[in-house]
Amino acid sequence: MRQEIITDAQLVSNYIKGEEKALSTLIYRHKQKIYSFIYSKVFDRDLAEDIFQDTFIKVIRTLKLGKYNEEGKFLPWVMRIAHNLVIDHFRKNNRMPKFDNSGEFSIFSVLGDTALNAEKQIIKDQVESDVRRLIEELPEDQKQVLVMRMYNDMSFKEISERTGVSINTALGRMRYALINLRKVVDKHNIVLTN
Repeated sequence: MRQEIITDAQLVSNYIKGEEKALSTLIYRHKQKIYSFIYSKVFDRDLAEDIFQDTFIKVIRTLKLGKYNEEGKFLPWVMRIAHNLVIDHFRKNNRMPKFDNSGEFSIFSVLGDTALNAEKQIIKDQVESDVRRLIEELPEDQKQVLVMRMYNDMSFKEISERTGVSINTALGRMRYALINLRKVVDKHNIVLTN
């Protein structure tokens, strides 16, 4: 089949020249990878679908404005857009800490930070991955509740149903998770600002 051997770069070029079908081919070619990436961050099918749609609305807008210049790196470019939209979603819903860097240690605060420049974005991604690593050190039951609450935006009622424990047990696990996380943070000399 001919379209299988057309490169992404050629399809982008064809779309910019007005061949609408080229975009469908690109979406079809990469849908699974992009959707799976988004879903792995949000764990919600409807939300992942919404972010996927928004990603391609942004892709179309950028291509139509003639602002695409990724030299054939179409998939990584789309993944970056998807990643930024996931971050925007968490930021809007105040479910993800906003990161700042000052002094010797990485500091994360819950202050709203609108436009992050590239350097801040790298710092933020680094600190976020550090925090996720710290969460990995928690006991499994506490980690599970913390991730469901903080990253998946689930209520304690939903957590209780998903894990098969009472709401009080879920609340208790969350409390211990935060206490233990604080201990791990102190052990690693990370300063958390409120």
